[in-house]
Amino acid sequence: MNFRQFAYRNVVRNRRIYAAFFMASVFSVMVFFLYSMLLFHPSIEDRFVQEIAIIGMGVAEIVLYIFTLFFLFYSMRAFLQARSKEFGILLHLGMKKGQLNRLIFIETMLIGIAAIGIGTALGFTFSKFFLMVVREVVSLPALPLYLSWKPFVLTISAFLSLFTIISYIAPVFIRTGKVVDLLRGDGNEKGNYGYSKLRGYVGLFFLGLSYAMAAFTSNSTVISLFIFLPPLATIGTYYFFTDSVPLILHSLRKQRWLFWRRYRLFTISEGIVWLRENARMFFIVTIVSTLAFMSVGTLASLTSFASQYREMNPLGLVYISEESNRFEQAHIVELLTELEEEELDYELTVFTILRQRSSFSGGLVDILRQSDVNMLAHTLGYPPLHLEKGKALFLPPSISSYKSLNARVVNTVLEESEVAIRIDGAYPHQLFAANSVGTNAIVLNDADFELALVRDKSESANLYRYYAFHIPEWQKTKEIGVAIDASLTETFIKGNSNSLPYSFDNPGLNYSIIRTTFSLLLLTGLLLAVVFFLAAGSFIYFRLYTRLDQDRKQFDILRRLGLTDREFKKIVNQQLIPQFFFPWGVAMLHSSFAFLSLQVIWDALAEISIVKELVIVLTGFTMMQLFYFYLIRWRYLAHIRTPR
Repeated sequence: MNFRQFAYRNVVRNRRIYAAFFMASVFSVMVFFLYSMLLFHPSIEDRFVQEIAIIGMGVAEIVLYIFTLFFLFYSMRAFLQARSKEFGILLHLGMKKGQLNRLIFIETMLIGIAAIGIGTALGFTFSKFFLMVVREVVSLPALPLYLSWKPFVLTISAFLSLFTIISYIAPVFIRTGKVVDLLRGDGNEKGNYGYSKLRGYVGLFFLGLSYAMAAFTSNSTVISLFIFLPPLATIGTYYFFTDSVPLILHSLRKQRWLFWRRYRLFTISEGIVWLRENARMFFIVTIVSTLAFMSVGTLASLTSFASQYREMNPLGLVYISEESNRFEQAHIVELLTELEEEELDYELTVFTILRQRSSFSGGLVDILRQSDVNMLAHTLGYPPLHLEKGKALFLPPSISSYKSLNARVVNTVLEESEVAIRIDGAYPHQLFAANSVGTNAIVLNDADFELALVRDKSESANLYRYYAFHIPEWQKTKEIGVAIDASLTETFIKGNSNSLPYSFDNPGLNYSIIRTTFSLLLLTGLLLAVVFFLAAGSFIYFRLYTRLDQDRKQFDILRRLGLTDREFKKIVNQQLIPQFFFPWGVAMLHSSFAFLSLQVIWDALAEISIVKELVIVLTGFTMMQLFYFYLIRWRYLAHIRTPR
């Protein structure tokens, strides 16, 4: 048997320990390859979609690469520490340190090459399904499977370099000062792990302060919280696991009525040892799980915004023209022609909107004619208005503003025309997109509107026309008015947008951009979150299986002392449940308070509730965690019961 065969058999012999490491590596390679397939896809000709794909997938691949590098470093350290007794025997038999380093290099590269090969093959196998999902997400006509060397070269070179780096650095984790220390195994690392009461209280204080700041945030403070809250919560979480939890557990040991009861004595004592030994690991699992929860939850909330976009934009197309606009007629003809060419049904309502100053507030008011509003209301299926002379109604800019406006009664005079009106209540439906007719809009009956128009004493009446297109198939309008929208964008980039005598809004085009962006980001975030989630569980798996022999000896002694099978399962549950669900629960708590801050942002931007998305995300992760726990528990019990 030569040296390479010896390294290969070492890997095969330790396959149980390397299993989670290998599977997580394979999945990371597969996800990286899928991202690369979309990154280099030749059929994405839409410039915007191409830019989103390049930016989103490029950033995701960088994040995935860095995280995988960190994950593999941690994993290799755990593996090599678990095999310290084996390395001690090899050194005792005469193996040189250089040969030991070479052995570890070959073993790591064998695992890495196998993971790259299988991960790339699985990635190409599932790439057709992945591209079908992306095609539906971005509404592309076709996104066929293609064969190119670029995704393969990028994936193989990226992960081959990653495993090479790890293979060279991995031997640093082995302490070869004294062979006797290695022969004692991983258990010699246990010692009197101390904790600081001060740091324990600081950790609790930092976490409590973080939760309070997130719970009571407001529009004015939410931006500053995104700067100060993450480092505060991170430091608090670290101190919580390293000092606060041992402080709490030691206080429990003083409670004899709780501690001195059957196998609680064993489980609490073992729990204290586990927490002291693995505080940093629990901290890493918590942070990684929080990132997974937040990435999916945030992107799911963006999807909620896209799904409610129609409610905030009830019209298909909107064109607003000032009196000085010489392009008005040409633009309207262009829009009507394009709608006919696309065979889209539409109903057009043209408003004449008068803007005058209110004596009550001193601000400008957009005034609409009752008959025009009734025409649009009829088109949208809403009830008509019936206003008496001298009476008016507010037009709410959003659904949530209706209650406050409906409760208001304002007596005012339109200064330019000296027309006295009484505004009593608001129209109960949203007819226009938020603020598209001004932040303060009212409806007058036709006689009062004509009177205000005739009596306008300003040098030139402040009039503009509002073209409201109701299009049932509004999502198909993304090709309508592209030239007008491009001219607006070009003028905006030059900084001359205020000089234009017209404005144009195409909710169908805007929605397609929002939907494509959010859906691609959600898909990217989901795949990254799965990698994070598997890694978080794998960290616990590594620590669990690196001390499997020691646990088997402990439980063998307890069985001889009369431990029943039922009590054995209870002890295992009380040991495993905190390891799996304690850091996960802290991550869940972190994410819940973070979502409170996110809710404030959505309230300010679009008045959208993300409670539904939060519940779905956290429930989904809970089910996955339960499945993962029972899977690992089943394998752990099987190994513990198997005599060696």
